[in-house]
Amino acid sequence: MEKVLRQYKDLLIQKRYSQNTQDIYYSYFKDFCVYFQNEKLMNITTAQINSYILDLIKSKNISISQQNQRINAIKFYYEKVMGGEKQYYELHRPKKEHKLPKVLSKKEVKIIFDVTSNLKHKCILMLIYSAGLRRSEPLNLAPTDIDSERMIIHINGAKGKKDRISLLSDNLLNLLLKYYKEYRPQKYLFEGQKGGMYSPTSIANILKKAAIKAGIKKTVTPHMLRHSFATHLLEQGTDLRYIQELLGHESSKTTEIYTHVSKKAIDKIKNSMDDFLSRGNEE
Repeated sequence: MEKVLRQYKDLLIQKRYSQNTQDIYYSYFKDFCVYFQNEKLMNITTAQINSYILDLIKSKNISISQQNQRINAIKFYYEKVMGGEKQYYELHRPKKEHKLPKVLSKKEVKIIFDVTSNLKHKCILMLIYSAGLRRSEPLNLAPTDIDSERMIIHINGAKGKKDRISLLSDNLLNLLLKYYKEYRPQKYLFEGQKGGMYSPTSIANILKKAAIKAGIKKTVTPHMLRHSFATHLLEQGTDLRYIQELLGHESSKTTEIYTHVSKKAIDKIKNSMDDFLSRGNEE
């Protein structure tokens, strides 16, 4: 098993999968190996794999997202590591959920920033929101990626190995200058206490604590800041095509989901109930 897992990990690295994807695939494939440890992997059938996934759904109640990731992790072994044909596309796939993104109001975002007193923490949270970043993206930024002359942020090697630029806020720039003088980061804009890359888990914890301190009852995640960035821009009248570029979405359909949570169109609709109440008052 050790040899198989080492081969698996090495190929993930060679193919330049993101660290997050490497960790997820490796962990899920290791679970698969342990489950079938008494059998040869090459003799395992599609029916057995489907049965394995079903067992996980029943015993661990795994999400649709995790179900797909586990299937992809298994497919990576058979198709990439072993060079097999794509016969495992026959695995049962769940229908994708069409959930609307959860967003915060501008007031809620401001309160979160206000209650965050730690300078580094505040810079990280403000950067995610003001540039619409994914959680991993601020972690990979170098100090030189902040372009104060053009007021943009360079995001290199983002999802899909694509580079893009996003907005640099005037308010954030002033805070970043203060942060840079105090912390003097070297390789990464945000570094851990012992140097090196800052922890993605720490970002989630920082935001969670700030939201609780701000009195926000709903569960707040870093991705909600990104969703809020896009929704607020749309409500301000920013063209959807520009928002797509700022977020780094390959398809405009991905960005269009924010039209379903924006209040821009809803605010123009008069609620019929208000009309009934108005007539009632007149009578």
